[in-house]
Order: sequence, then structure tokens, then C-alpha cells
Amino acid sequence: MSKEHLLEFAWGLANTGYAFLWNVRPDLVKGDDEAALPPEFFAATEGRSMLSTWCPQEKVLEHEAVGIFLTHSGWNSSLEGICGGIPMVCWPFFAEQQTNCRYKCTEWGIGMEIGEDVRRTEVEAMIREAMEGAKGREMRRRVQELRDSALASARCDGRSMRNVDRLIHEVLLA
Repeated sequence: MSKEHLLEFAWGLANTGYAFLWNVRPDLVKGDDEAALPPEFFAATEGRSMLSTWCPQEKVLEHEAVGIFLTHSGWNSSLEGICGGIPMVCWPFFAEQQTNCRYKCTEWGIGMEIGEDVRRTEVEAMIREAMEGAKGREMRRRVQELRDSALASARCDGRSMRNVDRLIHEVLLA
């Protein structure tokens, strides 16, 4: 991510008026370990923002206060968002992230993709739509269905466990 992208995301988040938790890793900005957000950003979001370098993402996404998940669309993050039942605003940039994003946004209807050329107005509009709009409500309904299906599969009598048992019997115990 460039420093310009960081600032566009920051001001897009700030301009929504929503409370947010944002993980900003020290290596997030390409070529600039000292990329910092301006004091005006912190003043504008005082009392409704929390920035950290790490959090237990899975636990956070399971919390009822979370409304959306702004994500790069890595597979682990995608699964954690689905298992948390959280609609996603996606900004993929390498590896499998574009494919995951396409599935979330086009096939499953649980996400919206931010364009490669990030603009604060787009970030703000997508977050507002995901939180308040008709598309956001539909995304929330669909991701809840996927969540329920994923949790059912992971139960002791679920499809995933049956497949693991079958694999063990066919490969290891044969």
C-alpha cells in the first residue's frame, strides 16, 4: 500500500462518522516504515477510533459490535469474516486475494470491492452502503447463511468431520 492509499483509507473511514478498529501493521506502507497518519485524522476520529498493530482478528470478527470488515481478502481473513457473519469491503492486491474477492463480491454476494485507485469518497460510500444500505442488508443476510453452513459443516456430525473420517479410513487405515 502506498502512503496515499493509507491516507485515502484513513479519511474514508473518518468521514463515515462510525466507530472503528483499524489494524495498521508497521510494514503496511510500501517503502515507508515511518508512514504516519496526520494529527488531524486523530482529532477527527477521537473517541470513536482505535488503531493497533495487531488484534485477535477471529475474536474481533465474532463480536456483535462489528458491522463490516474492511479486508485485503486473504483466504484466512475471508473465512474469519464468513464465520463471524460479517459483510466485507474488499481491497485485494496480490496472490489469491483477487480470486477470493471475486467470489465474495460476485458469486456469494457478501462483499463489495474497492477499486485499485482508492479514493476516500469511494471508501466512505462503500462503508455507508454496507452499514446502512439495501445492498448491505442483503450482504448481511447472505453472509449469515454462509456462516450457518460453515458452522454446521464443522460440527462433530458435520460434512467436514465426515470427510476427515473418510480420509483417515481410506488412506491411513486401509
